Amino acid sequence: MTFTGALFDFSGTLFRIESVHSWLRTVLDQRGLTVERHAFEGYVRELTSAGALPGGPPPACVPPHLTASWAERDRSAELHRGAYTGLARQVALPDPGLYDALYARHMSPAAWRPYPDAEQVLRGLRRAGTAVGVVSNIGWDLRPVFRAHGLDDLVDAYVLSFEHGIQKPDVRLFRTACALLGREPAEVVMVGDDRHADGGAAALGCSVRFVEHLPVEERPDGLLALELTRTP
Repeated sequence: MTFTGALFDFSGTLFRIESVHSWLRTVLDQRGLTVERHAFEGYVRELTSAGALPGGPPPACVPPHLTASWAERDRSAELHRGAYTGLARQVALPDPGLYDALYARHMSPAAWRPYPDAEQVLRGLRRAGTAVGVVSNIGWDLRPVFRAHGLDDLVDAYVLSFEHGIQKPDVRLFRTACALLGREPAEVVMVGDDRHADGGAAALGCSVRFVEHLPVEERPDGLLALELTRTP
């Protein structure tokens, strides 16, 4: 069928965060800090295991004192920052200022890359008259990322968990998005990479389609393959 509305997840669906290696290297360079290669690689491994990069690999294990904030991290900016800087602090970095600097870096548009087919798919939907929304579990305003990469004019509405105090898969977030688009859920498709969180749209009556959360280079046409504007 042809949908009259399309909702997209952000991280791992339309955009991908930089690697932990790039994340740490950029912040060290910005702060004028130099570490030996062996130490640097060790920090990368530990930060990766800790799950300290939002949008990056998940934690191998969430420490007990962070369990509660981790579970609700996307309900507010404070919870999000506390959860991720808390995970980063499990790693003994050489400068105490790095934890906040790393968190700030991940919110920079330069830390994100759109998937190669994201613009093509969004423009195709716009030409087809399909209303587009972004529904994201997130603790900060991602709109500047879309503006910096020239995609903001292709999005009609943003529904961000921290602005509503609700996380996917709660159907209220998807209901809000459908209402903002002026579309009935049955006319809307939700596209995401998380079968649990994004799959929550199905309970509202939306169709749901998934892409794999892969590095940009490994997923050149995952969105195109969904054929969102094609009528069987």
